[in-house]
Amino acid sequence: MTDPNLVYVYAILRRTPGAVAAATDLRGVAGDPIHLVEPTDPASPLAFAVGHVPAADYGEAPLKAHLDDLDWMESTVRSHHAVVAALVARGAAVLPLRLATVYPDEHHARQALDTRRAYFLSLLDRLTGHVELGVKIYAAPDITPPEPDTDAGQAAPTGLGVGRAYLAIRRRRQRRNEEAWRTVAQAAAHLTRTAGTLAVDRVAHTPQRGSLAGPAPGTNVGNDAYLVPADRVDAFRTGVLAAAEGIPGLRVEVTGPWAPYSFALQPDPVMGP
Repeated sequence: MTDPNLVYVYAILRRTPGAVAAATDLRGVAGDPIHLVEPTDPASPLAFAVGHVPAADYGEAPLKAHLDDLDWMESTVRSHHAVVAALVARGAAVLPLRLATVYPDEHHARQALDTRRAYFLSLLDRLTGHVELGVKIYAAPDITPPEPDTDAGQAAPTGLGVGRAYLAIRRRRQRRNEEAWRTVAQAAAHLTRTAGTLAVDRVAHTPQRGSLAGPAPGTNVGNDAYLVPADRVDAFRTGVLAAAEGIPGLRVEVTGPWAPYSFALQPDPVMGP
C-alpha cells in the first residue's frame, strides 16, 4: 500500500550529537516533528533533517497547483525557513535545501545521501562557518531608467516657439535624468566591487520590481547575495555602508545574516517508486 506521506528534506547536516539535539522539538511545514535520516554507510558524516508531508499536497501534480496559491506558498516558505533558521541558531552547520525537496520515502533519501556523499560534503565544508548577507541598491525615486518619450501622452503647448521651448525643456530633463542614472549605475558597480572584496563569493539576483522591491521608494538596481565568514559580518556591513556614503541618488540596504541558500546547489529529488 502506498504511503500517503512523503519525506520533506530541509537541510543537510553533519551527523553529530549536536545536530540531533538541534533538531529536537522542531516541527516542519505540516506540523510533523523534525528528525535526522542517516545514510546506509555508517562511515558517512552526513544526515538529512527531514519531516513528513502529505503526498496530496506535496506530490508533483498538487505542488504545481499550489504554486498559484500565494497564502499556501507563504505558509510553506515561512515554515521551511523557520526550521533551517532554528537549526542554524542552535549551532548546527547546515546546507539548506530548496523549498519542497521531497523523496518518496526514507529509503530514497538514504540513497541520495549515499550516492551524492562527496558532492554534499564538499558543499557543506565550503559553507560551514559562513552566512549569507544581502545587498540591495536603490536609485532615488526621481532617477529612472532612461526611456524614450518619457512625457508621452502629455499635450505640448501650441505655437511654434512655445512648442520648441517645451521640447528643449523635455530634452534637458531627459539628459539630467540620464546623467543621474549613469552616476548611480557607476556608483552601484563600484559598490558591488567593494562588497565583493569583503566576501568569499557573490550571487547576482534579478533586481526586484513592484511589491517585491519593498515599501521604500526608488528603483532597485542591484540585488545580490554575498557569502561572508560569520565572524566578518559586522565588517562587511560597515564596509558596504561606508562605500555608499555621500553618493547622491543612491540608497543601500544590507540584510541578514541568513542561512546561505543562494550558495547551496540543490539535489535532484528521487521520485521513483
